[in-house]
Amino acid sequence: MKLEIQHLRSRAVLHTFNDIPCDTSIEELKQLFAQALPQFPVSRQAFRIKAQNLKDDETLESLGLDDNAILYFKDLGPQIGWKTVFLAEYAGPLVLYALFYLRPAIVYGTEARTSTMHRYVHIACACYLGHYAKRLLETQFIHRFSNGTMPLGNLFKNCSYYWGFTCLVAYFVNHPLYTPASYGGVQFYTGLTGFILCELGNFSIHYLFRNLRPADSKTRMIPVATSDPFTFLFHRVSCPNYTYEAGAWLSFALLSQTLTALLFALAGLAQMSQWALKKHQNYRKEFKDYPIKRCAILPFLL
Repeated sequence: MKLEIQHLRSRAVLHTFNDIPCDTSIEELKQLFAQALPQFPVSRQAFRIKAQNLKDDETLESLGLDDNAILYFKDLGPQIGWKTVFLAEYAGPLVLYALFYLRPAIVYGTEARTSTMHRYVHIACACYLGHYAKRLLETQFIHRFSNGTMPLGNLFKNCSYYWGFTCLVAYFVNHPLYTPASYGGVQFYTGLTGFILCELGNFSIHYLFRNLRPADSKTRMIPVATSDPFTFLFHRVSCPNYTYEAGAWLSFALLSQTLTALLFALAGLAQMSQWALKKHQNYRKEFKDYPIKRCAILPFLL
C-alpha cells in the first residue's frame, strides 16, 4: 500500500512509503520513518489519524487504512528518560531538606546554630527524607515504565514543583521559631502513624504493579487485591498508590502543623486526582469486566 506522512500542523508531505505492507505496526512504522528522516528518532514520533496518538501495537490494516492512505506526524520534541526525570526530581528534596535541617545557620542566620530543635522536628525530617529515599529506591529497583521517554520540558517542570515545595516545607518545619503540634503527642503521633501506614501501603501497591507487568512488556491487566492487606484498597479505588501518597502527605501536614505542608498535600491530591481519573477511565474502556464499584482515588467519593 501507499502511505503518505504529512506534518500535523502544516500538512506538508514529509515522506511517502510507496509499498508498505498492510500489517505494518505503528512501532515498525516509526522505525522506518526514523531511517528515512534521521532527525526524528523514534522517541520523538507520534502518528495520528484524528485527535489521539496511535498506539504502537496498532497496524495499518487494523486502522482501516487502504491504498493512498495518509497519517499525520507530530514531533514530540526533545525527549528524556522517565527514570532520569524521576531520579532528578526525588534527589533534589533529599539534598534541600537536609540543608535546612543540618545547616540552619545558612538559611536562618548564625543564631540558628545555638537554637534547640524540638524532637518532633527530628522525626519530621526522618519522615521527609525517608519518603524520598524510598522513591529513589523504587525508581531504581521497582518501577517498570511503559514509556521510555517524556518531553525534556517535564524535567524542569517536575523538579521546580518538588524542589520548590521542599524549600517551602523545610523552611517552616526547621525554623528556630517552629511551633510544635497544638495538641501535643496525640496530634503528632496520629499523623506519624498515618504517615508510616500510608508509606507502607504506597510501597505495597508499587510492588504489586511491578509483578503485574512482565519485564520488557506493555501488557496491561486489571490490578486486584492480593493477600497483602494494604492492597485491599483495590476493592474501592483504581489507583490506591495515589490514595496512599495523598494520605501520607496529609498525615505529614498533621504531624508538622505547617500550612506549607498542607498546601503541598492538597496540590498533590489535586494533581493525582487528575491522573487517577484518566487511568480509571482508561481501565473502564479497555476492560469490559472492570469492577464497577471502584472509584478513581477516593473511596465512595472520586
